[in-house]
Amino acid sequence: MILVTGATGKVGGQVVTRLLKEGVKVRALAREPEAADLPGGVDVVRGDLADPGSLDAALDGVDKVFLVWPTLAADDAAAEAVRRITERARRVVYMSSMGAGVPDGGPVLDSHGLLERLITESGVEWTFLRGGGFAGNDLAWAKDIQDSGVVREPFGGWRRSLVHEADLAAVGVRALLEDGHVGATYDLTGPQALSQAERVRIVGEVTGRPLRFEALSLEEARQQFLSWLPPEAVEATIESMLEVTRKPEEVTAAVEEITGRPALSYREWVVDHVRDFGG
Repeated sequence: MILVTGATGKVGGQVVTRLLKEGVKVRALAREPEAADLPGGVDVVRGDLADPGSLDAALDGVDKVFLVWPTLAADDAAAEAVRRITERARRVVYMSSMGAGVPDGGPVLDSHGLLERLITESGVEWTFLRGGGFAGNDLAWAKDIQDSGVVREPFGGWRRSLVHEADLAAVGVRALLEDGHVGATYDLTGPQALSQAERVRIVGEVTGRPLRFEALSLEEARQQFLSWLPPEAVEATIESMLEVTRKPEEVTAAVEEITGRPALSYREWVVDHVRDFGG
């Protein structure tokens, strides 16, 4: 039995589907099982990573865990949650982030570093999937694209090698089912670093919509980030984005090395989500 957390999300949902195709017994952790839209055959169990005491039923009989952590939101419960998970499961594949745990990386990377450390110290078999930029985050543009055709973001020259959630899931399933990935840390990216303006152009080409990119000022960026980040994380996020603007995010070959096929391109990701953008 493999437990998948974040099973209703972009990556976790694909992990569930791929495991079912492999004939594996899958259990999904959900805060609201009745609202979880998951395939038949999945054992959906109520639980919340922020409430470690609620995890016992979900962990009963579980051999391995695909762990998507609610970064920052549940960090106060991390030590106890990881303890309960690693006492029951023998292998944890953790969805982390490139740069996890680096000094002065900011609260988000500190959170991922904390989880990696707790998992490593537990003694279980582990694999860390350090994703670069997630292509799925660009779905936040969908409303503006449909309403005005204008995407407004800071750092127009910010170039990232965004990774398709299907590639993250494919690597995660291999790490769950194959023994050769134990103790490995993989930096996972797409095949090409693209700026935000370039990505908007690709979305426009795929959807057939005339789109335009406008760069926000730093002050506008601060106000935007305050709507979804705690204040202490905002400046670290801005500094990180400035650094990536100066030096584009690296492109790795890890997806192809593990899955045997090239990483999916950003254009392929947009095609897969064309309806989400109103195309």
